[in-house]
Amino acid sequence: MKFGLGLYGPILTQDNFRFARQAGATHIVAHIVGWSRQPVPDTNKFPGYRISPPDDPIWTYAGMLELKKAINSEGLELEAIENFEPAHWYDVLLDGPRKQEQIEHLKRIIRDMGKAGIPVMGYNFSYAGVWGRHDTTVSRGGAPGAGFHDPDQPPIPAGMVWNMVYDPEAFDPTGRNGFLAPISQDQLWQRFTFFLQELLPVAEEAGVKLALHPDDPPVPLLRGTPRLVYQPYIYDRVLDTRPSPMNTLEFCLGTLSEMTEGDIYDVVDKYTRANKVAYIHFRNVRGKVPHYDEVFLDEGDTDMIRVIRILHRNRYNGVLIPDHTPAMSCAAPWHAGMAYALGYMRAAARIIEAE
Repeated sequence: MKFGLGLYGPILTQDNFRFARQAGATHIVAHIVGWSRQPVPDTNKFPGYRISPPDDPIWTYAGMLELKKAINSEGLELEAIENFEPAHWYDVLLDGPRKQEQIEHLKRIIRDMGKAGIPVMGYNFSYAGVWGRHDTTVSRGGAPGAGFHDPDQPPIPAGMVWNMVYDPEAFDPTGRNGFLAPISQDQLWQRFTFFLQELLPVAEEAGVKLALHPDDPPVPLLRGTPRLVYQPYIYDRVLDTRPSPMNTLEFCLGTLSEMTEGDIYDVVDKYTRANKVAYIHFRNVRGKVPHYDEVFLDEGDTDMIRVIRILHRNRYNGVLIPDHTPAMSCAAPWHAGMAYALGYMRAAARIIEAE
């Protein structure tokens, strides 16, 4: 197995690439969604709403190659890009009038990734995205982290998917211009099937794996919209919808542990033995939906050492990255939390490999 670090827009910098290498990472997962994010006009009393930029050059072949070269210059590999820009595929999600135009754009992105030598595209087929988490201090020493505790769920305003605004003209945070239209689980799966049938042949040609993240929080309905993968067994349906070596999983251990069904160790064993896991978000939690908290790797409900033993036994050769790690009380809280997690992961793997 290999170890990496996930970095997003503002922290995809040379200093952080160097930090990742110093902390023992060999690979980077780049979350470039919202690379040029700007506040939505006139919504200052609703902080956090952001515009999804449709035309940022980071999504071109030249932009991807520039990012890859910057990462390579620090002795690292770019393993994956994580999540499509909402502005690029909102009508693929919503079955809107620009669906075919947008799926063609996604195909171009996958072709450019293959050309640039980026082997994995992580994605989350979701309307509500990752939503409802709030700040906590339940980890040891009062370390700042996040949790989910059954919050009220307002509907999603028109002009928004995945917590980002794709149409500033239509968007109003109070819903004055309407909300996303309700759909059924069957409609969600029809849209997802279209996505896979269109994109997987291109991914196969380009040599790029499509890796699906489970829904976080893993509930069947969030903000009035259905969720795709909220129990472990639903991954079988994902893989069977369009069988392909490029149809793979972005395995979030924390999300899978939050689910109300399934045994996390059996789930890890099953899908890594089947060689269907592209890369892993290595995170621990306490509790299950609708109440859970994200905590340090060694204090959650999952025995993360046991997970690494399963990965080693199954000869898993993908990348593991720390995920949602609690921060630590120092001058660099995020960096300290990530360095701690990477050190834990690498030490555990080294000991198990030597047994």
